[in-house]
Amino acid sequence: MTGTSALFETSIKSLPFLHRGKVRDIYAVGGDKLLIVQTDRLSAFDVILPTAVPGKGKILTALSQFWFDKLAHILPNHLTGIAPESVVAENEREQVAGRAFVIRRLKPLPIEAIVRGYVVGSGWKDYQQTGAICGIPLPPGLKLADKLPGGAILTPSTKAAAGAHDENISITEVEKLLGRELTAKVSAKAIQLYSEAADYALQRGIIIADTKFEFGLDEKEELYLIDEVLTPDSSRFWPVDQYQPGRNPPSFDKQFVRDWLEAQDWNKKAPAPELPEEILLRTVEKYGEASKLLT
Repeated sequence: MTGTSALFETSIKSLPFLHRGKVRDIYAVGGDKLLIVQTDRLSAFDVILPTAVPGKGKILTALSQFWFDKLAHILPNHLTGIAPESVVAENEREQVAGRAFVIRRLKPLPIEAIVRGYVVGSGWKDYQQTGAICGIPLPPGLKLADKLPGGAILTPSTKAAAGAHDENISITEVEKLLGRELTAKVSAKAIQLYSEAADYALQRGIIIADTKFEFGLDEKEELYLIDEVLTPDSSRFWPVDQYQPGRNPPSFDKQFVRDWLEAQDWNKKAPAPELPEEILLRTVEKYGEASKLLT
């Protein structure tokens, strides 16, 4: 725990505990639903940091809910609309209030759909070395943080277990995992989701440089949007008024934390260093600001 208001991990005894991810704790609700609780944990470089960010889980839950509603016309999502407080014991309600979803239990696809609209992060490093991002060739002469001239691209990755690193894979490799038809659908939907969200965010003063979507299938093989959507944890948000190609724009996401960690003497393996109070406060501020602008 950090301060009194941060929830590092849940302890819900009234439901069977299934899994503790980098940020979310997952419990079974009957045989066909799950309770997903968004804690205040923060991960960077695939390592869970020892310091929780007070209130972060609530901000991300509200933002995900906003996007799930806004993008529901593109693809159905895993939300059930059941109040999380109704599935836990009375003395556990505080742990889920404002930071949890009761969702349909679906079969997650074994990939993460990373959509990039700008040349930045690992994509920029890749482009400098190869003139391409994840094997997708790009025109020469692009600067850091340039918008991709041909529109957004999908650069899928594998889903690594906690502590391991996700690895970029080609569309051909995705087709081997999912089949050609499903790969084409995931690709089209991911780019449509990103493009609509990015257009909307731009009007509200935020550039969504890139983001990560996850998908699942029901028993009829129907595709659903799952996990979290377009939060500062899963996306890179930049303020429009401070954007300038050629340099890394300041961001609303955990890039702030990453930058601080990069400056520390740390090998990017657990345990990670404790975050100072000042970094925590500025991170909460950034997340809150992004949420307010968007919603």
